[in-house]
Amino acid sequence: MCRQKSGAGTRSQHEKELPVGRHPLQLYSLATPNGVKVTVMLEELLARGFGGAEYDAWLIKIDGNQFGSGFVAVNPNSKIPALMDRSGPTLVRVFESGAILTHLAEKFGAFLPTDATRAECLSWLFWQMGAAPYLGGGFGHFYAYAPTKIEYAIDRFAMEVKRQLDVLDRRLADNEYLAGHDYTIADIAVWPWYGGLAKGLLYGAGEFLEVEAYKNVQRWTDTIAKRPAVKRGRMVNRTWGEPASQLHERHDAGDFETKTQDKLASAAGA
Repeated sequence: MCRQKSGAGTRSQHEKELPVGRHPLQLYSLATPNGVKVTVMLEELLARGFGGAEYDAWLIKIDGNQFGSGFVAVNPNSKIPALMDRSGPTLVRVFESGAILTHLAEKFGAFLPTDATRAECLSWLFWQMGAAPYLGGGFGHFYAYAPTKIEYAIDRFAMEVKRQLDVLDRRLADNEYLAGHDYTIADIAVWPWYGGLAKGLLYGAGEFLEVEAYKNVQRWTDTIAKRPAVKRGRMVNRTWGEPASQLHERHDAGDFETKTQDKLASAAGA
């Protein structure tokens, strides 16, 4: 039975409570680019020694689970990722990936500048929030998923995505990272989308979009990809690709060594 009033958001379609683990932060997600933003952020915080950033990452498959009553209570828009911050006396829900990154950055005082570059960081963070729908819902849909190939739609959104890549490339020509010298939540937000695109990992469209031409984006992408926390964050809630790259749920730092799909398969066959 739906418990939300009309107009309050997505209605839940079935009763299903969300699991709760032992850590202060409970993440409900999937390793899409938006989900990866948050797991990378959490792993970066842990790498900096913020023990309060320990988290349980629960897998939410986009097959109807996002419409369960428990998930809708955390995110009335029924989109991953969603975070429940249980670290204080009052439970705090946070949904929308940009809001989650900002919440975590402010909570721990990390990856969000406090000097004049704060505005630059937030500007690029919000740039990503506005730009990505043209990449995913626009270009990605019509190029890779639409049942009918519509040349005008593909060309229209491809032109916009190439413009966005050029905007990034020009910014990164004179800056190591998007906000300047320091790695921030702006990079954490933009990288899963545009870094993946630059390496041909999204929609199989690298050659079509001529991504190799954006040399500064390529340099920035490679730099971030080498970070150990980024490597771990990409694995969390991942259900595709090489078994060694898939950690369906994360409840402990040691899970990366013992609970990836290749390790579980080996244990089951022993």
